[in-house]
Amino acid sequence: MDVGGYSKCDGVALAALVRKGEVSPKELTHLFVEAVEKVNPKINAVLEVYLDRIEAPDDQLIANGPFEGVPFLMKDIGAGERGRLQESGSRLIKGHVAEQDSFLTSFFKKAGLNLLGRTTTPEFALGISTESELVGVTCNPWDLDVMSGGSSGGAAASVAAGIVPIAHGSDNGGSIRIPASACGLVGLKPSRGRVTLGPDIGELWPGMLQEFVLSRTVRDTAFMLDAVSKPVSGDPFIIKRPVRPYAHELDAPTEKLRIAWTIDPWQADGSVDSDVVCSVEQVVSECERAGHEMVQDTPVFDYEEYLHAVCVAWAFGMYMGIDMFAAAMGRKISEETVEPVMLSFYEYSQGLTAADMFMAEFVLNQFRRNFGKFFEQYDLLLTPTLNQLPGPHGKYSKMRTDVGYEEYMRLCEETKVHTTAANVTGQPAMTLPLGQSRSGLPIGIQFMSRFGEEGTLIRLASSLEKEMPWKDRIPPVHASR
Repeated sequence: MDVGGYSKCDGVALAALVRKGEVSPKELTHLFVEAVEKVNPKINAVLEVYLDRIEAPDDQLIANGPFEGVPFLMKDIGAGERGRLQESGSRLIKGHVAEQDSFLTSFFKKAGLNLLGRTTTPEFALGISTESELVGVTCNPWDLDVMSGGSSGGAAASVAAGIVPIAHGSDNGGSIRIPASACGLVGLKPSRGRVTLGPDIGELWPGMLQEFVLSRTVRDTAFMLDAVSKPVSGDPFIIKRPVRPYAHELDAPTEKLRIAWTIDPWQADGSVDSDVVCSVEQVVSECERAGHEMVQDTPVFDYEEYLHAVCVAWAFGMYMGIDMFAAAMGRKISEETVEPVMLSFYEYSQGLTAADMFMAEFVLNQFRRNFGKFFEQYDLLLTPTLNQLPGPHGKYSKMRTDVGYEEYMRLCEETKVHTTAANVTGQPAMTLPLGQSRSGLPIGIQFMSRFGEEGTLIRLASSLEKEMPWKDRIPPVHASR
């Protein structure tokens, strides 16, 4: 196998070749390194390669997993690995080392994945573009002048460019789905509690955070969800288990679904790019052709009240975590260690009271009840993943000095307004690379289902992958070129 063949396979396919003896995990590791050397200088997505594992004996990997021997990259925040750097894209904690494997990391290893490095993230994973003072700018393989998305932008760029078939990501307001859309990938944010955040965390950001992966195929997403969605003792709650493995949903017939769809930007002064509108309408037509009932409808809510509540929920108590990091690293919080928008976020957090959080939770509860009522009528909600095409570098940078925390959040929401809703409600949402702009950029379409019904998303996604395939779309910067 050469790097061209390697970079076009998904994870399940590579693992099958390993089991057949047609390629060894060590050979895949060397192909990974070749891919990194070939494209990473252009996109700046891989922050570190674990050199000690490049020549590691094959028997260090766990055999017979669904992703046996498959190269894999970890995001530089969230699930950590003992003894490895995890700097969260910040100068404040440069040199920080994880003290233990997270439960999710252990599940990745049990699935047979070969953890070979770290990917870039914006500082403390805040923002929809992956650029920071610490690691620089991560570029989109489809167009080096535009963002790869955030906050899992390094993961997305690595997968899109063929460095790995699948990579770790996290999602607190769209941070898996945003970069997946920008880079032409499959991105699933699972239901709240589907994937454990332990042992260090029970829940974070009032239940909005979930960790998972970005991939090129629905198949990899389904197999990975089976591998990591396992309840662990001590988790805050256990959500309902699927009736069968998610991998079995790939070939299962898709029942007739009642799907609401909207291109409403939700903001009073918002807009949706014409190419995005066209892509949504094409997918609506395909769903109608497949026999689904499509209804143009949208949840109605007070957007300004909602946005303020989200800002408060994300910020409440955040300063204490930053203070803990600063103390642990022996550094002071200042313009020398924290980016301007992040410093504004820190100061905003310090000014909040318990009453602010009470009112925010009251508003977000109303929002969840509103969406719950809406989903009594519909199986799914179809929206753009991003209202606008990926923006230029610098537009969403936290190095900007002309916007504070709330202004920055509003700026990001103009592009990704439809993603955060699923984090607030806890419902699963998936973006699929079903569209393409006239300039050749990927356009993601998001599907949101009822709580706990990832199986519905995977069944529909699998059918759309067959009817509107994207596997032959290769970006200009790719390991196979």
